Amino acid sequence: MNILLTNDDGIFAPGLAAIHKELVKIGHVTVVAPSDGQSGASHSITFAEPLVCNKVDINGQFTGFSVQGSPADCVKLAAMQLHEGPIDLLVAGINNGANAGINVYYSGTVAAAMEGAFLKIPAVAMSLAIEPHMDYEQAAKYGVQILQKLMPIGKGNVININIPALSKGRPKGVRVVPQSSKGFNEYYIRQQNEQGQTVFQLAGEPHMSDEIPTDTTSLVKGFITVTALVPDMTDHQKTQELKKIEW
Repeated sequence: MNILLTNDDGIFAPGLAAIHKELVKIGHVTVVAPSDGQSGASHSITFAEPLVCNKVDINGQFTGFSVQGSPADCVKLAAMQLHEGPIDLLVAGINNGANAGINVYYSGTVAAAMEGAFLKIPAVAMSLAIEPHMDYEQAAKYGVQILQKLMPIGKGNVININIPALSKGRPKGVRVVPQSSKGFNEYYIRQQNEQGQTVFQLAGEPHMSDEIPTDTTSLVKGFITVTALVPDMTDHQKTQELKKIEW
């Protein structure tokens, strides 16, 4: 199996190295990832200038292609230029922090997986809930166990996997749940920088609670979450209602 591995924390991120170590046990892995952190890049792509791409040694463990671009750039470039032969599976992660709820829309990790869906590549995003000590090695083991249960993943499908904080012990299990549509209790902190300018730092509290089990609530309770995503953002029910209007 030919696996494309990418992320949004940068090619030298420990989460990428941890999942690479597990993925090579089940297939041939090609790494194409951003040269630096792209968290919050969402589905941005680079088109006004060429992409700089270099092959690099990653901490003496393996080599990969470092791209000065977004996670979506990495997937497009890999599929069209860098990867030899068909890609059987795309894995994005392991991300430093959960990508659940509305974070899915901001996430470069999920965007990379979604770009794979656009290109008809089976894709999985993997993330680990953030805490002071991130146990990527154990998260990678859980992630690949879940991945093997999911196989085969259909072309164009996107599965979003989130692993809870592991300092609290083993996950309580696996929940297949929808993405929460609730947001954060967000606010900006007004500050002054060294130049005397007024600046605003975004901050916030955890996700608002849901009435039913979702990815955000299940993560907090200690479950690994599995959520199927789609690239089609159409509200099909509303579309049918709109068709009834006499335009």
